[in-house]
Amino acid sequence: MILGVNDLSSQTPVTPLERLRLIRQVLAIEAAALTRLASDIGPESVDAAERIAACQGSIVITGVGKAGWIGQKWVATLGSTGNRAHFLHPSEAVHGDLGRVGADDLVVAISNSGRSEEVLRIAPYLANHSTGLIAITGSPCNPLADLADLVVAVGRHDEADPLGLAPTTSTTAILAVCDAIAMLASRLVGFAAHDFARLHPGGSLGHKLAPVDRLMRPLSQCRIAAAEGTVRETMVAGGIGVRRTGAVMLVDRQGLLVGLFTDSDLARLLEKRLDESLDGPIGAVMTSRFRKVESGSLLVEAIEVLKDQRISELP
Repeated sequence: MILGVNDLSSQTPVTPLERLRLIRQVLAIEAAALTRLASDIGPESVDAAERIAACQGSIVITGVGKAGWIGQKWVATLGSTGNRAHFLHPSEAVHGDLGRVGADDLVVAISNSGRSEEVLRIAPYLANHSTGLIAITGSPCNPLADLADLVVAVGRHDEADPLGLAPTTSTTAILAVCDAIAMLASRLVGFAAHDFARLHPGGSLGHKLAPVDRLMRPLSQCRIAAAEGTVRETMVAGGIGVRRTGAVMLVDRQGLLVGLFTDSDLARLLEKRLDESLDGPIGAVMTSRFRKVESGSLLVEAIEVLKDQRISELP
């Protein structure tokens, strides 16, 4: 069953259930539109991504109203995923900001109707003073599309607003297409996780993408012991002068890491009443096949190893 805008009542929802129903209906309408769009979007979207990835200058996004806000969000997405971009407001453009557009730049104009006067006013200049003009619009047949050399049409969609007036489904469709184009362009320029980390040093995302070297304990704070000792000797010596951690790193005579002995390993010996093992060689009960993470790896990669292997220590 497909829910349409006609199924939404323009009457003010009174009860909590009616209000929740309206929220869900709006989401259902927009989700259905995106599902149709995913099947209908044409190869022009691929052309747009390829041109963005090949651009030697900057990607200049313009639009007014809701389309302008989408454009500003798209600028942020492009810039953070490998393609330099900036936003040009149509009103500011006619007061000198047209000078921000260079011959190596690629311009993308966003307008659902393709009839925004402010955008149409500057479109001829943008097309003639850049590498090209891409239009992202609802239909391939409108004044903006006629001025562009590439048109990405997202289709016409009934708005999810009960009055059928407020841009809702149409803006969601345009935003989704812009995101999709940005993701393909990012792949085409070879943008990788380490690039993302370089551009996102702050916040929780930056923390997850930080190199493990920034957060791992230095050797001076680790429990290190020779692999030739007994379990008892190692556990006593390994805890002197350093902060207690969940594992002892065992090294050979050359100082190379050959195994780990964790607090869990010790607990298992005690649980099994293998008291005699405490005075036996730790090399016999250490974990010699262990996972490790290379210097320069991302913290998020190390966390995945910890989760997948269900371990708490990773050298």
